[in-house]
Amino acid sequence: MTPRALAANGTRVVSRSSIVVNVVAGTHTATRDAGEVSREDPHGRAPCCTLYHQAIELVGKRWTGAILIVMMDGPLRFSEIRVLVPELSDRLLSERLKELEGEGIVERREESGCARVQYALTEKGQALEPAVRALKHWAHAYR
Repeated sequence: MTPRALAANGTRVVSRSSIVVNVVAGTHTATRDAGEVSREDPHGRAPCCTLYHQAIELVGKRWTGAILIVMMDGPLRFSEIRVLVPELSDRLLSERLKELEGEGIVERREESGCARVQYALTEKGQALEPAVRALKHWAHAYR
């Protein structure tokens, strides 16, 4: 919930921690703090959350959702992911796995005693399961 107050000049002031937004006569302005802009429009709609947008951009990146959904059932080798997502090229699969590893969503596990590598979801990656499965369900129902 956003604290709201009426300033002395009649403008509405919306404060989000150290971010302050002044709403004057149907227009809105925003102050920047910690690299984020907070806005509220004259109709009272909440601003888009930067973290939410970043998460959507990550999961919505080409082939990332498909990679995540096949990994939900447990660790897989590169070749197994490639078979489960047949239209995905080796180059792009490698790129996406590196990105997901960099984000802490996937971990690369080397099997002891052999040259095999498996990819598994981390705790952070597993936390995406309800959202990814809900999106899959929505796609089957409405696409």
